[in-house]
Amino acid sequence: MAKMRRAEELVVGLDIGTTKICCIIGEVTEDGVDIIGVGTSPSKGLRKGVVINIDSTVTSIKRAVEEAEFMAGVEVNAVYAGIAGGHIKGFNSHGVVAIKEEEVSPEDIDRVVDAAKAVAIPLDREVIHVIPQEFIIDGQTGIKDPVGMSGVRLEAKVHIVTGAVTSAQNIVKCAQRCGLHVTDIVLEQVASAEAVLTADEKDLGVAVVDIGGGTTDIAIFVQGSIVHTSVLSLGGNHLTNDTAVGLRTPMAEAEEIKQKYGCALVSMAGKDEMIRVPSVGGRAARKLPRRILCDIIEPRVEEIFALVGREIQLSGYEDQIASGVVITGGTTSLQGMPELAEQVLGMPVRRGIPEGVGGLVDDIRRPKFSTGVGLVLHGAKDDTTRRFKIREEKIYEKITTRMKSWFEEIF
Repeated sequence: MAKMRRAEELVVGLDIGTTKICCIIGEVTEDGVDIIGVGTSPSKGLRKGVVINIDSTVTSIKRAVEEAEFMAGVEVNAVYAGIAGGHIKGFNSHGVVAIKEEEVSPEDIDRVVDAAKAVAIPLDREVIHVIPQEFIIDGQTGIKDPVGMSGVRLEAKVHIVTGAVTSAQNIVKCAQRCGLHVTDIVLEQVASAEAVLTADEKDLGVAVVDIGGGTTDIAIFVQGSIVHTSVLSLGGNHLTNDTAVGLRTPMAEAEEIKQKYGCALVSMAGKDEMIRVPSVGGRAARKLPRRILCDIIEPRVEEIFALVGREIQLSGYEDQIASGVVITGGTTSLQGMPELAEQVLGMPVRRGIPEGVGGLVDDIRRPKFSTGVGLVLHGAKDDTTRRFKIREEKIYEKITTRMKSWFEEIF
């Protein structure tokens, strides 16, 4: 019988995506993080990364969590949940404070970060992350950890990510209905970057592009820090939709055909390759050249990368990403994706798969698990003094009372 694992040794990532819900359980060991459970379930209640049906989402989350729990032989009660969607906005901010004692203390860092995030944010928006980029002491720039350094004036440059209050609340609600406490909500591309980027890439400058089912999430790193985040409401579901319309086949079959035979570059498909395409309404299946499918997929993928390129240009950091672009997410599993991305973006592109973990490595070494594994890695190194939770404490109060009433009903 497997040894009982203590709850504090476990970190659970819950990637609530448009096409799939993914639950990944990691165990924190002396050597790092071992993945011990993986569960996935088709996602029914989301559109473009945002919850539109709570009941369907709850059912999908339960399935994914139960599958991961069964594999790991543990029970899960707290998760790090991912958030995405077109409502996400990121911007840079700056704060200044006087150093109280002669040297910088952790309290000074908290004060300067608070000063940097004291910006006017509309009532319908919530701060999801405040990510320190660098600290400046008396004009000396580029300091990553200023604790213990001497000085008079401390400045902080930070990246602030905000999202719609309601979207964050709905994610928390869905998890709570499954009996799960949300330890923290994490921006999906920040999580993916944890899993697929190397320290060298972050230092040299890199853009991570996570193409999921409903959204394409972008994060740009310069000198080791996040400087830009954005979300495009375009993803793999658009390819499936185009395939269904173009080949006149049902959506479920279109998804299967896309995954099995899809290719982002027509030139990669053999001239004589044929694929079997089911028809709608009980008509007989047809055989079509694979190139027809690639002709449908290529323009849409080209459009996605053209929009990504425009976003990188608008960010103003195009000249500072020497490492190029790392693409990840389920949609990037398609053959020819990195090659087409290089053509459109005009910079080096590689496909990113989750790294830096042990355990069930063979099960998670696929782009679609990048966010889930990244959430586990984020949770494993999450320092409680640096954790910026959702300010809406009322959500948690509501949840606690609801859970109390559940327990009273059961016992």
